[in-house]
Amino acid sequence: MNKNRQHFTGLTTREADLRLSKFGPNQLTAKPPHPVLMVLRETLTEPMFLLLIAAGAIYMLLGDIHEAMLLVGFVLIIVVVTALQSHRTARALAALKELSSPHTHVLRDDEWQQIPAENLVPGDVIQIGEGERCPADGQLLSAHELAVDESLLTGESVPIAKFVLSADAPRTRADLCAGTVVTRGQGILQITATGTLTQLGQIGTSLAEMEDTPSPLQQEIRHFIRRFTLFGGAVSFIVLLLIGLIRGQWVEGFLAGIMLAMSLLPQEFSVILTVFMALGARRIATHGVLTRRLSAIETLGETRVLCVDKTGTLTRNRMAVRMLSVGDDLLDVNEIQASTLPEAFHELVEYGILASELEPLDPMELAIHQIGKVQLSGTEHLHNNWVLAREYEIAPDLLAMSHLWQAPGFKHFPVACKGAPEAVADLCHLPPQASQAMLARADEMAKHGLRVLAVARAQHNHGNWPEIQHDFVFELLGLVGLADPLKTEVPQAITACHNAGVRVVMITGDHPATARAIADEAGIPSSQVITGDQLKNMTDEELSLKVSSVNIFARIAPIQKLRLVNAFKRGGDVVAMTGDGVNDTPALKAAHIGIAMGSRGTDVARQAADLVLVADDFAAIVQAMRMGRCIYHNLVKAITYAIAAHLPIIGIAMLPLLFGAPMMLTPALIAFLELVISPTCSIVFEAETAPERLMHEPPRSQGMQLFSKRTLLRSVAQGASVFAATGLTYWIARAIGMGGAEARTLGFLTLVLGNLGLVYVNRDLDSHWMAVNWQFVSVAAGSLGLMLLIIHQSTLAALFGFSPPETKYYALVIVCVITGSLCAALGGKIVDIFIDKLKK
Repeated sequence: MNKNRQHFTGLTTREADLRLSKFGPNQLTAKPPHPVLMVLRETLTEPMFLLLIAAGAIYMLLGDIHEAMLLVGFVLIIVVVTALQSHRTARALAALKELSSPHTHVLRDDEWQQIPAENLVPGDVIQIGEGERCPADGQLLSAHELAVDESLLTGESVPIAKFVLSADAPRTRADLCAGTVVTRGQGILQITATGTLTQLGQIGTSLAEMEDTPSPLQQEIRHFIRRFTLFGGAVSFIVLLLIGLIRGQWVEGFLAGIMLAMSLLPQEFSVILTVFMALGARRIATHGVLTRRLSAIETLGETRVLCVDKTGTLTRNRMAVRMLSVGDDLLDVNEIQASTLPEAFHELVEYGILASELEPLDPMELAIHQIGKVQLSGTEHLHNNWVLAREYEIAPDLLAMSHLWQAPGFKHFPVACKGAPEAVADLCHLPPQASQAMLARADEMAKHGLRVLAVARAQHNHGNWPEIQHDFVFELLGLVGLADPLKTEVPQAITACHNAGVRVVMITGDHPATARAIADEAGIPSSQVITGDQLKNMTDEELSLKVSSVNIFARIAPIQKLRLVNAFKRGGDVVAMTGDGVNDTPALKAAHIGIAMGSRGTDVARQAADLVLVADDFAAIVQAMRMGRCIYHNLVKAITYAIAAHLPIIGIAMLPLLFGAPMMLTPALIAFLELVISPTCSIVFEAETAPERLMHEPPRSQGMQLFSKRTLLRSVAQGASVFAATGLTYWIARAIGMGGAEARTLGFLTLVLGNLGLVYVNRDLDSHWMAVNWQFVSVAAGSLGLMLLIIHQSTLAALFGFSPPETKYYALVIVCVITGSLCAALGGKIVDIFIDKLKK
């Protein structure tokens, strides 16, 4: 059997490298410039740093050079810290982009190999097939029933048939352009232009990998920052006016206003979200799930319905022929040895092979070829010299395919057909009784979890080939039952989904009995099954009612997946949907989370999806859900801590202004606290592990606010406790006769340690606070070590206005910090009780 294969010559690796140097990578836009200057510019225009520079300028005008230089030093330190965080985030995103970038099959050194599409150069020879996006401009060298969607360039949605260049076909019919999508067939292409030299590049269209639309969480955080910033600006301006008008101290008023604004600015929040999502996506990637859109991580914790395909997702997608049926005879293939297949079943296998692709990729066709190789080797039933003359592809309205062959020595053209039993029964025009008997046998085989195909044959006596399969006179040969075993990890993963309040819904093109058998084995409730024909006759309202209780949908066409997704969404469910084909794209886009298959999925499906399963592993989806919940859970803790950490700073900055007392905090000390709070949020909480109970709770409500009443009240209770502990330390120090510098030293040390205590208070939310978090150990040790160095090194102490107290007074700090932390924990519990009662 052959398709008149041609020999093509591609480039050598050396030639390709030279051309890559000459033409550059196959990218529509150049790589962005080095981010150092961009990070520097963005950092120095942040309100916090503008305030630091303004405060430094005022101190310079007042002649306090040391304080001014200290503030400039903090600006430099925070710029470095911000740059490191940005670099860490950018590196995580770059790694994800590299993992998810498209690859293509190219002929190099006379061997077909897979390389990143960005490494293609003019002159390369590539393969392209259904569902793939053309990576560059090129001219066809070979084509088999090829059609391309060129709507990206022309706006015309009708697929355009493509042919190898000939005198009869215009040049445009032999050219493919970058960005267009193959909707049918296969082809071999020689690249003529790459990158910005392609038509798409000249038009200036950019296909971004990551969307820039702000996610709901980003919008919520931006809204909170905007409101908090406006509030801080207003309060600072009022303080400036009060001190200037009432006391006549305008310079001090400026400094007080700047200090208060610094204490009120919540500049960590946007950094927290960016770092959490980027590093979270990188962690999820280690479990075999690539994140194409970071907003999907937010939605993972809300998912209530997970729609999955059976083949390759729940099962191994490694099929083997298990049963054969001819007439009333049924054969278990496992019970026979090689080359001992009874003669009665030879023709069934022979035509099953003829109805399959010559070089199959589909697991069912691979299995049929394999049994032919094992059982029919050396017989007259294998036809290596036959030529495929015409292929009739499977269609949504006819789940069967046929091949018409040119056979040397035959006056007629043999035709082989295989497909769904009901479709082949229709093609064979079986009488009702024979059709019912055949479908009953298929049902019985399907109940054993087998995927059942019917095989038929026909012959055509002249060269005017019919346009449709129904015009052949087919004769039924029998049934082929293929086993695709369930993946061993699937039942446990589905149990984990059910424990987490997530419904697993199987949507498959298989026979209802096959789907039910696999569902029973996997642990999916299977009391009801809806077929594609039944779904076709339902109204949207009827379907919305049905999907609330049905978990298995069989004989479903890809286009019907979109109706199912919309039905679940109308019921208020957050839906995740898996898919791999071009026809799955609308459903993937419509779902809250589209999940594409990495190994067997098409380019179009992957680009439409939010997540990509590298190895088509169902258990990886469950791991991604677990990590998505963990990321959001840790984000709540980080936000609670960040708000709580700001409150004592605000309180300590406000009290001296209200009561005319000396200021305990200076802009330099507030800047020091920012060095503790920001990395604690973005490093310590991001590294927290997921508590077991997260996957034993229902998904969080859709649209649940990050800045909820519970979060804000917890923060107030915790922040007030640390504020009280800090104020108590300062008051006791003054009461026992300490000077202002010593009292400030003890008070500020209490504030720093109290912030670290808040971390443990928020970790206690999960009742696993004894677990070691080495990131926190590093931050705590670094903060405490730096504080002790500043206090006991005379030059640094003088810069910060500190004076080292006697060692015994550190006991006062320890007692107040422990008391404040316990009160913060108690306050959080009281808030929980209060909120829970309100809900009841």
